[in-house]
Amino acid sequence: MTNTLAERVSQSAFDGSMLRVVLLMDLHEGTQQRFFEAYEKLRHDIASVPGHLGDQLCQSFENPSQWLITSEWESAPQYLAWVNSEEHAEQVRPLGACARAMKPLKFTVLRETGKRYDAPASPAVRARLQPAPRLGAGIVRHGLTFTVKPGSESAVAEILSSYASPAARVDDHTRLCRTTLFMHGNRVVRTVEVQGDLMAALRHVSEQPEVRAVEEAINPYLEQDRDLADPESARMFFMRAGLPAVHHIAARDGEPDAAEVHRRAVFYPAKPGYGPALARFLSQQDESAARRPGGPVRSSSIFQRDDVVVRLLDVCGPADARPDAAVGIEGPRKAAVLARLLAGPAGPAPAAPHPMKLITDRHAPARS
Repeated sequence: MTNTLAERVSQSAFDGSMLRVVLLMDLHEGTQQRFFEAYEKLRHDIASVPGHLGDQLCQSFENPSQWLITSEWESAPQYLAWVNSEEHAEQVRPLGACARAMKPLKFTVLRETGKRYDAPASPAVRARLQPAPRLGAGIVRHGLTFTVKPGSESAVAEILSSYASPAARVDDHTRLCRTTLFMHGNRVVRTVEVQGDLMAALRHVSEQPEVRAVEEAINPYLEQDRDLADPESARMFFMRAGLPAVHHIAARDGEPDAAEVHRRAVFYPAKPGYGPALARFLSQQDESAARRPGGPVRSSSIFQRDDVVVRLLDVCGPADARPDAAVGIEGPRKAAVLARLLAGPAGPAPAAPHPMKLITDRHAPARS
């Protein structure tokens, strides 16, 4: 029997799978010993991180500048909690200073074999292995979020809406498919959809003159300083601004006319420490909605970092129709659960999600 849910979900951090993280690194000449010593310190620090099962450091026997770090985690949310933390940013700074290039890859574990797995797996282990692989179109989704100085929102929105789109083709295997930018108050959220290598696409975009000009133009308005001319400053800024996609689901029961589908984003300010629980709750609503054919939501992506949660939706029909369905929360019981997870404003007004303002939505031209 076909696994319907596996067909519909193309990405999820909440399926209970173990996670294998691979970090490919190319070091600057002469930094191998310094890198090794930095890793020695990091591996002792990371050993106590919840969910961390173990890691390995490998050096290419063909090229001494090429290194590989692999780590295994009990689940994706535990890894994301660490990798998105300020502690992690500071811990990996010495490693990043040694690297000419870094490429992180994340994989859920579907099957295991080998001598140490010969014994019958326990029910808990079997439950972590998915019955079927997820399907998808090879699209990788990622987000960036940052805040600008209060009072500068209009100026920032004008700058961010006026740039020329970079070339869609990155290389023979990678293509930039779509870039969408939203704002709510002084928070900016940019999402990208890439076919192929996400890191290659992000490097490609950052190198385009029109994009660099826009990034330089908004620098004076940022609440968090950065210097794009300094590779380490730029790397740390974009590491802290990263807003990973933790869940994505799309309807597969026919494609409506593109003109009927409207892109929206909703910002969910979580109570301190409740960001992961809020993202998980929203993912459950997405899965429930996906089982009901004919719904207005064609696809939903949930982006979460710490207590910042953003939901990107493609909705069929008028952009302002059925707001309760568009955010996936219908009925008093679900609304009450959501309210308990959200940070409310000062005063008697109840906690609520916030629709974001669309600034720009750029599609790559169709392949010739």
